[in-house]
Amino acid sequence: MSTIRFIHTADLHLDSPFKGMTGLPPARLNELRESTFTAFNRLIDYAVESSPDFILIVGDIYDGEDRSLRAQRKFQEGMEKLHKAGIPVYITYGNHDHLSGNWTRFELPPNVHEFLGEVEEVSLTVRGQEVVIHGFSYPNRYVKEEMVSKYPTASNNQSFHIGLLHGSLAGNETHAVYSPFTISDLQSKHYDYWALGHIHLRQQLSDNPPIVYPGNIQGRHRNESGEKGFYEVELSKTDAVLSFITTSAVHFGRIQIPCAQITHANEFLTVCEEALLSFASEHGPAVVDVEILHLDEETSAFFAQTAEDIWLDAIRELMEGDEPFVWVQRLTSIYALHKQENNSLVESVLGQVDNWSTEQWKQVLEDVYQHVRTTKYLDPLTEQDIHDLRNDVENLLLNELPTMLEVNR
Repeated sequence: MSTIRFIHTADLHLDSPFKGMTGLPPARLNELRESTFTAFNRLIDYAVESSPDFILIVGDIYDGEDRSLRAQRKFQEGMEKLHKAGIPVYITYGNHDHLSGNWTRFELPPNVHEFLGEVEEVSLTVRGQEVVIHGFSYPNRYVKEEMVSKYPTASNNQSFHIGLLHGSLAGNETHAVYSPFTISDLQSKHYDYWALGHIHLRQQLSDNPPIVYPGNIQGRHRNESGEKGFYEVELSKTDAVLSFITTSAVHFGRIQIPCAQITHANEFLTVCEEALLSFASEHGPAVVDVEILHLDEETSAFFAQTAEDIWLDAIRELMEGDEPFVWVQRLTSIYALHKQENNSLVESVLGQVDNWSTEQWKQVLEDVYQHVRTTKYLDPLTEQDIHDLRNDVENLLLNELPTMLEVNR
């Protein structure tokens, strides 16, 4: 039995606006806004050079249902390059770029097959071996019902069967839940590979058959940290080899900087600069959250003398002009409990907060997350968000509590 080789990618989100990235110098903001196109070009260049048998793109090619003209032109140009290289492409559209959107259309070249709003299958032959690809595009934004039952069960074991599905594992609420499925649902179809999209975290849900999220090709905010890219898959009837290929143009990340026994501003800025330059050397252009760890009483007292936003401005100015660039988006400080008389009160409050469940956090934040004007700009609350908010609570208590107690004496 022969082997086929293909690229599995999803969630390109071309022309993402990178909302909330305020404060960036114009040149850096432009570089960030170009990053989805840069990542896409890296995908296309890799495909032209490596010549896979075909490419699968599983939803959310575009960031919005209006499919900006620029994003469509860039995508069309990429497809033309693949057409000239003789590489077939099979694409579905997801909740962000569903078929009911309103956009001015670009005609794609004949190597591209666009799946319709109902489950369909298309076949191709690779070195005499039949490959059957099953999938559908979102007819509208909100496909809440399960769709797996509409996929046919593979009956011909001599052919490769691949399923394309832009959706969520049932019960996983880290993203908005669309087209929910269970692993057993997918396994019951007896396909050789399930190419998933929608969840931006790279992960493999099953080995037999491979059920795979490649993640997105470019992080768009602090909750999409780490290397981003796509999978190159070598698939036989008995094995699958997945190779992850990075495409990120800008790396979102988090750095923890221990600052024990630091009591002068120049020492602190030097430590920060060294850590940020090291991160950029390893990852390239980056947008990072910096967490300052204060491990002793003297250092904590030193940092408390200056507001965090002033420290943040100083760090940003220090890194200005460096290449590759590093932009510190957020600076947080973990203070040691340096005033013994306040320890019991702070620890009591934090003890209550640490016992909150995710649902209780949602209740506390419901005025923000349920507000009609703000909710469309917010991603679902994550564990990382809760971690950051908890640290903000601690810092607020440690910064403000001594002043409040002094006023009330």
